[in-house]
Amino acid sequence: MNRIDLMAKYDVLAPRYTSYPTVPYWQDDPTTEQWITALQQAFRQKETAWSMYIHIPFCEALCTFCGCNTFITHNHDNEISYTEVLHKEWELYRAQIPQLATTPIKQIHLGGGTPTFFSAASLKKLLEPLMAQMTIDRGDFEGSIEVGPRVTSPEQLEVLRELGFQRLSMGVQDYDPEVQRLINRIQPEAMTRRVTEVARELGYESVNHDLIYGLPGQTLEKIKRSAEITVDMRPDRIALYSFAFVPWVKKAHRLFTEEDLPQGAEKRALYEAARAIFLEAGYVEMGLDHFALPDDAMAQAFANGRLHRNFMGYTDQRTDVLLGLGVSSISEAPTCFHQNEKGLNDYKGRVLAGEIPTMRGHLLDKEDQRQREQILQFMTQLHVTLKDETQAEDARRFLAPMVEDGLVTFAGREMQLTERGRPFLRNAALALDLRLRRNKPETQIFSRSV
Repeated sequence: MNRIDLMAKYDVLAPRYTSYPTVPYWQDDPTTEQWITALQQAFRQKETAWSMYIHIPFCEALCTFCGCNTFITHNHDNEISYTEVLHKEWELYRAQIPQLATTPIKQIHLGGGTPTFFSAASLKKLLEPLMAQMTIDRGDFEGSIEVGPRVTSPEQLEVLRELGFQRLSMGVQDYDPEVQRLINRIQPEAMTRRVTEVARELGYESVNHDLIYGLPGQTLEKIKRSAEITVDMRPDRIALYSFAFVPWVKKAHRLFTEEDLPQGAEKRALYEAARAIFLEAGYVEMGLDHFALPDDAMAQAFANGRLHRNFMGYTDQRTDVLLGLGVSSISEAPTCFHQNEKGLNDYKGRVLAGEIPTMRGHLLDKEDQRQREQILQFMTQLHVTLKDETQAEDARRFLAPMVEDGLVTFAGREMQLTERGRPFLRNAALALDLRLRRNKPETQIFSRSV
């Protein structure tokens, strides 16, 4: 079967597997007390590794491709009030889990929204008190932030660097002016180049550029040009995400129709064109949609089988606990997922009233925990050892078409994605998703896999 036919055959709705179970299949919502108990149990274990995610939802303009939980405003007084609530939420956790102060933290990541909506002074006021109440091993700590070049200054990057941040991820998406107009993100090349150069001058160890394929107005020539500009700047990491068209979730996506967007083989051709340029430039392809220079920590983690994946995406360090602060933030422990209130006022009100702002979550049973580990291994290493021959036979039956098409192979209990099968990683992972297979969705709840 040729590549075009394969794309048509396997372009189905499928999760991206930043968690298992995936969010639409969360059941058994934990109470706040159950969530705190799960955290307490995790921190009773020796050498628990933990990280923190802080969600800053504010943006000054809405990018029409965006799927994040954002709050559009020009009112920068939000920096002060939101910081107060984040600090209060941290206090609520510290009061019940004292180990948060003594167990060394591995990572702090700021995402959004646009975290650099906060001024340099506000970033310092947010982070300095939090970090002063943690144990930070400077030799093993990673601080990272997502930045928008349009609103990122040298002063912001300098403050973050002084606080120990070494990595930043830059939202680029595409360099073509017409594509930028359609997605409402006018961002000249010179702007991104300036922020990249300043970060390097300040000593940031890893700079990531985010690109998106499948956007309205994109063509092969346009994405090749974006890829060429990217490798000329030589970022340490590149994320080449598929545009997740989910108009049933995000109202801004209703500005487009499927006719406005590259589909199927045409869409995947955009990825392949950029991928070829990245590989030719010496980047290593990892997992799903990610590339890094061979000496970058993420490429080394992939080579050594240590690459990790959680709600923040791929990371080069595995952690047992991810504590999310801020509106809509998702946290995880070995036996529980937890999400904060998604409404900004609801989130603020509950925290200021002295409550952990629990909205929903999932209590993982033993089967969930096993499948979670298998999907994690497959999404990070492209192969997985199955539990027993019964599971291996089940996976072989489920993936029989992919085996016939040379996309997946089996050797005993070992399931392996082939090089030809790389575009279909999400499809192959479906074999391990027992909750989805038992209860197939009747409506669109995931983006397309290709």
